[in-house]
Amino acid sequence: MIDAKQVVGGFIRDIRGKRKMSQQTLSDKSGITYQYLSEIENGKANLTLDILSALSDALGLNLPKLISMAFMAHEAAAIPTTNARFFRHKTPLPGSLSFEDLETVLNETQKLVGAINYNLVNLGGSPLHRLIQGNNFSGLVSNLLSECFDQHTHFKSNSGQRYPDLIDEKTKVGLEIKATIKPGKGGESHNGHSGWHLIACYEIREDGNIEFLHVMMADLVGHNRKNADWKYVGSKVNKTTGSQRTETYTTNLEGLTKLRDGSVYLNTEKIKTDRWKPQRRRGEACPAWSIFS
Repeated sequence: MIDAKQVVGGFIRDIRGKRKMSQQTLSDKSGITYQYLSEIENGKANLTLDILSALSDALGLNLPKLISMAFMAHEAAAIPTTNARFFRHKTPLPGSLSFEDLETVLNETQKLVGAINYNLVNLGGSPLHRLIQGNNFSGLVSNLLSECFDQHTHFKSNSGQRYPDLIDEKTKVGLEIKATIKPGKGGESHNGHSGWHLIACYEIREDGNIEFLHVMMADLVGHNRKNADWKYVGSKVNKTTGSQRTETYTTNLEGLTKLRDGSVYLNTEKIKTDRWKPQRRRGEACPAWSIFS
C-alpha cells in the first residue's frame, strides 16, 4: 500500500534539493516551522491542503502539479533505464553526438512513455499501446525520440517535418529516426535518402512502459547513388488487415549489414545476434567495432 505522506514528503525534499533550497529557506517562504517541514519531508507529518498549498507556492508549483508530479515520480521507479554495459563505445556516432547524450535520450524517451501511461491509467484508461495500432505506436516512440534529441543534444528538429528528422546545429550532420519492436530490423523510408539513420528497437513491458533493447546507427548511401544501401519495394497491402503501407524503400542486405555493424546499444541478454547472418559487404573488411567482428 502506498504511503501518501512518504510519497509527497519525499518529493518535496527532492524538489527542494534540486532547486538548491535549504530547509530553512523553504520553511521561511512557506510559513511552516523548520521542525514541521522536516517531519513532512520524512513522511511523518499529516498534511492538510493549506500546508500543501503553501509549500507548492514556495516551490513555484501549483498544488495539482505538485501532487501529480509526486506520485508520477513514485511510479517512475518502474520505468526501465538503460544498462551501461550494453553500450558499445567503439561504434562511430554521427556529428557531435556522445554516448552520454544517447543514454540521456533513451532514458528520457522511456520516461515520457511512462508519464503518458501513468496519466492514462490513473484516469481509468488503458496503457497507450492498447489504444493505438502497433505501427502508430512505433511512430509515436520515434517522435518522442526525436523530441528528446532536440531537448537534450545538439541535434535539433528539422523544420516542416522534412528529411532528415534532426540536424546537428554544430556539425550540420542530419539524422533520421525510426523505432520498431523487431530486433535487428532494417530501415524503411519514403525516399531512401543518403545520410545517418538511427533505428531503435524496444519491447513493451506488461505495465505498458517500453524498454530499448537495441539501437543501430549507420551512414547509408541513398537509392539514387552508386552502391546504394536501399532498394525500391513499392507500396504493399497487408492481406490480413487490408491496410496499405506507405514505405517505398527498405535497406538492402548491404545497408542492413551497415546498420547491424553500427549497433551502439545492444542488450545481449534479450537479443540473439547469431540469427542475423548472412552479412553482405562491398569488398570492405568487417569494421573492428562490428558485432560480427
